[in-house]
Amino acid sequence: MLAKRIIACLDVRDGEVVKGVNFAGLTRAGDPVALAARYNAEGIDELIVLDISATLEGRQAMSRTIAAIAAQLFIPLAAGGGIRSLDDAKAALDAGADKVSINSAALRDPQLITTLADTYGSQAVIVAIDARRANGAYEILSRSGTQPETRDAVAWAREAASRGAGEILLTSIDRDGTKDGFDCDLTAAVSGSVTIPVIASGGAGSAAHFADVFIHGRADAALAASIFHYNQQSVRALKQTLSARGVPVRLET
Repeated sequence: MLAKRIIACLDVRDGEVVKGVNFAGLTRAGDPVALAARYNAEGIDELIVLDISATLEGRQAMSRTIAAIAAQLFIPLAAGGGIRSLDDAKAALDAGADKVSINSAALRDPQLITTLADTYGSQAVIVAIDARRANGAYEILSRSGTQPETRDAVAWAREAASRGAGEILLTSIDRDGTKDGFDCDLTAAVSGSVTIPVIASGGAGSAAHFADVFIHGRADAALAASIFHYNQQSVRALKQTLSARGVPVRLET
């Protein structure tokens, strides 16, 4: 069985890491370069940096910040936010990212997924899906959670995979920042519908939550922000707990 990945997320706005609840009420959480260096030393498996206001403000993902973060890392780095074209993706990858994450732009132009996959390989393309429960289903929101879409999250995940996405970054808006646990039902629904890895996001508050989403949500990776940013959970202790519960993880030697 492949090792489950633990991923730290840096939501960046105006050069600072921020965190909120349900995509709102953002507060400062630190310097992105300093946090990246810390997570690299602590044994995180991957890092994702998202310019959360780039799409709303019409900017490219921050190449200078990506380059500064990449210089601190010996682990995979994904970058997203404002990536709307092949040129935007090239700028992020040239700056040092190993993968790019696309969300709103993929919904507007699904062919972009295939274009990126054909150019850089599926392993470099993450399609991010922000979803919430609505009328017994999972609806998608785009533009940093501000615009409802007509697509269903499970159906869109299947389409994204068929178009060449290498991974799905699945965020539960309902659980975002709550520390009440991942939405395992949502994660399992998407994981069961695609053959590519699914990264669960939204709601991490304890090691038990990670175990639940790996075991019951069938996630391939799980992402957290605030519990790592504010030292509420150490990466090493988390991995040791997961290993003791039979979840395969990469342990430091």
